[in-house]
Amino acid sequence: MIVGIDTSPLFEPLKVRGKVLRNRIVMPPMVAGRDIAGPEGREWYGRRARGGVGLVIVQATYAAEFGSRLTVENMRLLADAIHAGGALVALQAFPDARGWSISPAELTAADIEAMAGQYRTAAEMCASAGFDGIEPHGAHGYVLNKFFSPVQNRRADGYGGGIEGRMRLALRLVDALRPAADGAGMLILYRHTPVGDGYGIEDSLVLAGELVKRGVDILDISPASDAAPGDRAAPFRRFGVPVIAVNRLDSVDRALEVLNEGRADLVAVGRGLIADPDWPLKVREGRVGDIVACTDCNNCFADLYRGAPVGCVQWKEGREP
Repeated sequence: MIVGIDTSPLFEPLKVRGKVLRNRIVMPPMVAGRDIAGPEGREWYGRRARGGVGLVIVQATYAAEFGSRLTVENMRLLADAIHAGGALVALQAFPDARGWSISPAELTAADIEAMAGQYRTAAEMCASAGFDGIEPHGAHGYVLNKFFSPVQNRRADGYGGGIEGRMRLALRLVDALRPAADGAGMLILYRHTPVGDGYGIEDSLVLAGELVKRGVDILDISPASDAAPGDRAAPFRRFGVPVIAVNRLDSVDRALEVLNEGRADLVAVGRGLIADPDWPLKVREGRVGDIVACTDCNNCFADLYRGAPVGCVQWKEGREP
């Protein structure tokens, strides 16, 4: 414990549909520039699992690569490395490379069906590889989030128009994941930005309610506003499934506020786990003063944008702790 502060809420186990997270700390999906199919990626994620997180969500991964570059065999090695560190593991599924920039108008009905097939294959292979969960990336202005935006989505077919059409792609992909997830006892997560281009919390709550009806087990709400830690996650707890809060929660006080105020069930620590993979262990052991703290310098983002493996200026001699 930190002197005078009870950190135990961060370390309470959480059971979700037969899976037990050892604590409330999540490593969110962050692209790190390390090949998840190879030893460098396994070490990166395994190291953070050994540092004490309860759940690792592996970075946004092209669903189209399952069955080619990504195989059951190399994904099993990744899952095993994370499990060996004591954490559960989920994978964030992303459309193919066009998903970074494509507009809703560009996708044909055939494209959407192909995407659903890719997500189905990704779920089947993750289940066979021993993953505990899979998460469509529906946040941060990427293609699924664009479909939800009334500003970005001007389609005139069943995937556009009112909110029923705008959320249809998200629901279609969750439906594609469900058979494999249900068959393997694998959790379905969904990442969503609660306030976006032309929509607000009320629209997002409609989507969340439908996602839960379709079998989503965890709502990953990113980000909060600057007003209070996890504030935009709080309304989503009404659906009775665990909610993950995101945004500068490497501050122990902020992470505890989220849990103590009942705004979310899980807290995601992102850049703090890049800077120091032992963040959870050090908090649990009362060694907060020993944490290699993120300084918000955004050097990790600079690495990402130039295509280099993500690092941290806080690492001594360029090596992670």
